[in-house]
Amino acid sequence: QVQLVESGGGLVQPGGSLRLSCAYSGSMFSIFSNDVMGWYRQASGKQRELVATITSDSIRNYTGSVKGRFTISRDNAKKTVDLQMNSLKAEDTAVYYCNAQWVLSSRYSYWGQGTQVTVSS
Repeated sequence: QVQLVESGGGLVQPGGSLRLSCAYSGSMFSIFSNDVMGWYRQASGKQRELVATITSDSIRNYTGSVKGRFTISRDNAKKTVDLQMNSLKAEDTAVYYCNAQWVLSSRYSYWGQGTQVTVSS
């Protein structure tokens, strides 16, 4: 129904930048237009947390620790959702996951496989 494929992770020095991309596809996107795409992250030994979300009409939401440093965007024609990460810090190190959600009669949530981001000198 939904396929999410992340790319763009890697190793970067503190203060550096990375751009993550999520390619999405599947029948849910064709049937229901009111999706919310997002990036979440999970650091070692911690719970998965929200990083940023963007609705189908490009309303954005960010967690406080990344505001002003990260930017989420989407290209509906290319079916991609990107996360531009600037001024990276060691505490941004985590596995980053792409997520697609619909709130219909129930909540439907789908995850990508994740991509590792490591911020270290």
